[in-house]
Amino acid sequence: MAEARQMRSEADIEAVIAASRERPVLVFKHSTRCPISAAAHREWRAFLASPEAARVEHYWVRVIEERPVSLGLARRLGVVHRSPQVLLVRDGRAVWHDSHRGITAQRLKAAVAR
Repeated sequence: MAEARQMRSEADIEAVIAASRERPVLVFKHSTRCPISAAAHREWRAFLASPEAARVEHYWVRVIEERPVSLGLARRLGVVHRSPQVLLVRDGRAVWHDSHRGITAQRLKAAVAR
């Protein structure tokens, strides 16, 4: 299973941007209070267990507990904040994103394959 680093501070936003210049980064934004996010989290975890997950670096952030980080990431990448949400970052910019029920292991596999 691929490992995912938890984002806890705004410095982690810059770490995502820097890492994306070396290889793609997938960020999962998770609400610990939302049943739709719980379902998306299960799909994300299934994706992490797939061979395709090795193609990218992985980060995640809890949108309630680390709200400044989540909102700062949205501002920095120019993507409207959603929860749950996934962002694929390459060369310092979001090249794909989806949210809510659009987050499935299959869609994540397809996104990183592009």
